[in-house]
Amino acid sequence: MKTTDLGKDSIFSIVLKLAIPSMLAQFVNVLYTIIDRMFIGNIPQIGEIALAGIGVCGPIAAFLASFGNLIGIGGSVYMAMKMGAGDNKKAEEILSNSFSFLIIMSFVLTTIFLVFRKQMVIWFGASSETFGYASQYLAIYASGSVFAIVALGMNYFITGQGFATVAMISVVIGAVANIVLDYIFVFVLNLQVAGAAWATVISQFMSCAWTLAFLTGKRVHISLKKHKLSGLIAKKIVSLGFPAFIMYATDSVILIVLNVVLQHYGGAEMGDMLISAATIVQSYGLIVLSPLGGITAGTQAVLSYNYGAKNKERVIKSFAYISAMAVAFCTVMFVISRFAPQYYVQFFTKDKQLADMAVWGIKAYTLGLIPLALHYEATDGLTALGKAHISVCMSAFRKGTFVLLVCLIPLFMPPQYTFVAQSVGDGVCGIINTVICIFILKHILNTMENEEI
Repeated sequence: MKTTDLGKDSIFSIVLKLAIPSMLAQFVNVLYTIIDRMFIGNIPQIGEIALAGIGVCGPIAAFLASFGNLIGIGGSVYMAMKMGAGDNKKAEEILSNSFSFLIIMSFVLTTIFLVFRKQMVIWFGASSETFGYASQYLAIYASGSVFAIVALGMNYFITGQGFATVAMISVVIGAVANIVLDYIFVFVLNLQVAGAAWATVISQFMSCAWTLAFLTGKRVHISLKKHKLSGLIAKKIVSLGFPAFIMYATDSVILIVLNVVLQHYGGAEMGDMLISAATIVQSYGLIVLSPLGGITAGTQAVLSYNYGAKNKERVIKSFAYISAMAVAFCTVMFVISRFAPQYYVQFFTKDKQLADMAVWGIKAYTLGLIPLALHYEATDGLTALGKAHISVCMSAFRKGTFVLLVCLIPLFMPPQYTFVAQSVGDGVCGIINTVICIFILKHILNTMENEEI
């Protein structure tokens, strides 16, 4: 429960103290999605079709969560900058405004998604067989999305004040509850897909309650109190959080495009199976990308704080250590992806054809992991230094490349080869964006003394 002094502790120790709990928290956080899919995939008789239906809902749920990242990352980065500059009063106002924005945004999004859910699941790749499962899951999930969005967004403000372990605990509480409730609702009470959805909503409520209780308590440096809404603060928060929002929201768009392409080119015979395989592959991708994001986004506070304090040496060391940790993590995951994906796939399905397709898909999907590590730190690191507009362009370049390849590959190859598009985009764009980041970072450091925070 001890805090971390972002301005005085050694950079290496700060990066470890922030990155490891944040990485683990993001890993545990994706268990919400993965555990649901594991339980659903193993429902007798309907597992494979139900899994495809939940696969259609996955991008929609991820899109909702991206709004939590918009406010959470943008607000926590801005708060850390003000803390580094010694302006705790402004930091408190930023925290309060961020909470209000999350609440307002959550209710607006919940209304929209509940009203249009049936049209959405059709547009995003549901077949006549999977429509019922997709619509039912989305209706329940969307009704409780306020808890998911607020818990995700406000957790960044705990990490941003140096309490990374506390932030991790809030996620662990929800994930453990989700495992227990999934088993009870899906198999004991035989609620099937609806049970998985209710388990997720209740678990997210528990995480949300823990997060808000801590931020209103006495241990934090900047506590959650009532302040008037400020348009200027909102503008700054959105500008800093927009790259993260683009990254996570376009991930959803990409998955939607992938599902639609697979359903179209797979046809009645293979469409649902391809989407089921894609759902497993995407779940594996979450195990890699979410902890990676935990490393790079979870350590933004040390960059923002020392940027606000205009400490050039500590900014350079932070960038170096965070990049090294991200590359090390992705190297390990790359090796695992080459030799052991079959052990992961077996938790989702016993169908040999589906399992073989998913194993091949994971291997194809993860070829570009190492350059992707540098891309993540380039975008999150530059955002932490206030250069969000550059990070947006970098993210858009990578995602645009992927979408283009997903649409082109099935014209020349079998549709399952669309899984390779992810690796090509990660490899090419990761290298290019890293080179761009190096040049921009040099400029930032040279002009840092004159920058207004």
